[in-house]
Amino acid sequence: MQQNLVVCSKCGGVNRLPPARNAMEAKCGKCGTTLFSGHPEDVDAAGFDHQIARSSLPIVVDIWAPWCGPCKMMAPAYEAAANELEPHVRLIKLNSDKEQAVAARLGIRGIPTMILFHGGREIARTSGALSTAQIVRWVRDRLPTVAA
Repeated sequence: MQQNLVVCSKCGGVNRLPPARNAMEAKCGKCGTTLFSGHPEDVDAAGFDHQIARSSLPIVVDIWAPWCGPCKMMAPAYEAAANELEPHVRLIKLNSDKEQAVAARLGIRGIPTMILFHGGREIARTSGALSTAQIVRWVRDRLPTVAA
């Protein structure tokens, strides 16, 4: 069986995670932080690029801004979706105000926007606030291997 590569959202350390190991109890070998907390971490440009390039897990990124009403409304739903989708999928957040160059590179025209990456490339994207059930369904419809 193939090991997953999981990038720590706190320190950026790349961790090998054997399939037989309980992923929800796994800790980063570099900083000791739990790898899956059910809480999507806010990442900067370098953290975003590192997650996309080095993780073997699918990554969902929520592009948001602090002034955006729909983004604020969706934040609890996105966090609840992380509780449901981890450890099969990593959920992260990217503040488009702080990381304007990344948002421009991704062609973000409206927020909130969620983009699903796997194997270093974009698989799908959607814009607008979604409920927890809609986020989970959107991910699972695009990744049939993610357990229900």
